Amino acid sequence: MVQAKAWILTKHFDGFPKDSDFELKQEELSEPKDGEVILEAVFLSVDPYMRPFSQFRMKEGDVMIGTQVAKVIQSKNPAFPVGSHVVSRSGWRTHSLSDGTDWSSSCQSGLKTLTALYGIEEVLGLKAGETLLVNAAAGAVGSVVGQIAKIMGCKVVGSAGSEAKMTFLKELGFDQVFNYKTVRSLEEALRSAAPDGYDCYFENVGGQFSSVAIQQMKNFGRIAVCGSISTYNDTNPQTGPYPHMTMIIKQLKMEGFMQSRWAHKHPASLKRLLAWVKEGKLQCREHITKGFENMPAAFMGLLKGDNIGKAIIAI
Repeated sequence: MVQAKAWILTKHFDGFPKDSDFELKQEELSEPKDGEVILEAVFLSVDPYMRPFSQFRMKEGDVMIGTQVAKVIQSKNPAFPVGSHVVSRSGWRTHSLSDGTDWSSSCQSGLKTLTALYGIEEVLGLKAGETLLVNAAAGAVGSVVGQIAKIMGCKVVGSAGSEAKMTFLKELGFDQVFNYKTVRSLEEALRSAAPDGYDCYFENVGGQFSSVAIQQMKNFGRIAVCGSISTYNDTNPQTGPYPHMTMIIKQLKMEGFMQSRWAHKHPASLKRLLAWVKEGKLQCREHITKGFENMPAAFMGLLKGDNIGKAIIAI
């Protein structure tokens, strides 16, 4: 019998997550039946979406949601022999018994890079020579957004929250960067970085940043809404200012999206992204925390902005 550990959501988050909202439990997995495998986590993904999705898609007592790269350690499925790897939606578990309905082959990984690609191409329709603004620019999605935009021949302005992140964005080739925590005026920082305004805006933050940034859009500008991390831990919904008149006068387009809408394109899109990586045009930095016991701390650190690049737990 395989002994598995799992992090349970003991209480829905009220404001910022706390250690007491999680509990580490142990369970014994049964032997796999025909078509089933037992998976052992190798890397677990830590992502901002877990905060809002836990509220809408989980009950108290459920295993925390999430994706992992896992190794098959027992198998009664000939398509996935012992030693093969899969990407599994097993949540925060060290081991899991699976019939394959919640996982795919490892070539289907890289969802953060896909989110960046689809936001740029499918939602924004970014064109060479245009100016793009991306916030949370040093994160897993934002850093790839900026690099793809540069590959396409665009001017890229990035915002993040530390000097180390500013250095990282400059290394990636961003044209203009600023630290939103230290600028005297966000409006002035945005205008200084792109005096003529922004054709496209890749939105990861929401809240006050979004309210100010929308004012800096050019006529017929496009906005891709990927995340709203500044609002995830609010105990009360934020109110105004409201951008409706600006959107009407400037005839702006704003669209929310998730990468799963284009799942049919994943294989071809991943090949393109991997080609850019091999050519040295695209970097994907990882912020690695060791130890399954540190998952809640890594998750809370992510929500505080501690990571540069993709946050991962290594078992």
